[in-house]
Amino acid sequence: MEIIIQIIVTGLTMGSMYALAAVGLSLIYGTLGMFNMAHGMFMTLGAYAVFSLASAFGISLLLAVPAAVIAGAVVGMLTHLLIVRFMLHSTEFETNIIVATAGLAILLEDFVLKIYGGYPYPQPVKIEGTFFVGGVSITYQAVVIMAVALLCIGVVAWLLLRTKFGRAIRATALNRDAAMLMGVRTNTVYLQVMALAGALAGVAGLMISTLATLSPQMGGDPLLKAFVICVVAGLGNVWGAGICAFGLALIEAAIGFYFGVRFGFPAMLMLVILVLIWRPLGLFGKEKVVRL
Repeated sequence: MEIIIQIIVTGLTMGSMYALAAVGLSLIYGTLGMFNMAHGMFMTLGAYAVFSLASAFGISLLLAVPAAVIAGAVVGMLTHLLIVRFMLHSTEFETNIIVATAGLAILLEDFVLKIYGGYPYPQPVKIEGTFFVGGVSITYQAVVIMAVALLCIGVVAWLLLRTKFGRAIRATALNRDAAMLMGVRTNTVYLQVMALAGALAGVAGLMISTLATLSPQMGGDPLLKAFVICVVAGLGNVWGAGICAFGLALIEAAIGFYFGVRFGFPAMLMLVILVLIWRPLGLFGKEKVVRL
């Protein structure tokens, strides 16, 4: 029982961070049809923004989360305004934007490296202490990570399902031309989606840095796992990405406990292969019928 509790807690903690990253990435792909290779750097910049504020002003976790949201949203909006909107209607957009955002990621990583250096830093904004459940030690930080992730995902769900803002996003994702004919300002929707995804990435980066350390390369591994989750769920399926994030994290935690941490991610990749053989469009993906 203690082993099961430990695996569940570890899996839910990792799944919370993966879900924040994967939901934002899936939202961008579902709406704009692009892979954002700079998404990992959005996480990194959100974590470093909180680190800078905490070092200068000593802010608490209550203020750290809004700071990460703002930092990630600003980076996402700037990415759209300076790069994405100029390439959106070009030929071979899907391929060109991968190259462009990959170049942006390298540029931002060099920027962080120049400002903060290559040495890892501990994130000063965290909650210390543990408590016991069934003889298993659980940190308060893990509980905070799960609570923050669920709150953020809940807010995103409410925005997408219950607001005019969300209806515009869903309409644009389903059919951009039809949405424009119905009066939806798609360019504004794209900007809002990049801001929302950046905000989720910023919070994910903050949560990840509280368990690990800050470094310019810290967003690389979460970005790769977020891509894996999006592929398993079905590209562009936001709800499927959130569910698969927790499922894959629990599998990774179990494999890491019984066979070693180094086997966790290879097992995830093997699972991706099996899923794509069984369901090429992903677990939650659906075929689209295009009428000519």
